[in-house]
Amino acid sequence: MKAQEIHGMTNDELVTKLADLKEELFNLHFRHATGQLENPIVIRNTKRDIARIKTEIRAREIKANV
Repeated sequence: MKAQEIHGMTNDELVTKLADLKEELFNLHFRHATGQLENPIVIRNTKRDIARIKTEIRAREIKANV
């Protein structure tokens, strides 16, 4: 997911996407622990997507309070 895609999303979409990514990360950790995950780099990319979304949500909160 690119930053431009995140900037174009509404607040509700961001919250929904964040919940989906957190669930996906949990499943990836589970698959990694059981040896079923072929590419562990997916975990890193998912964590980065979560961080991007959290950053955008926080930036919008700050901008709304100014």
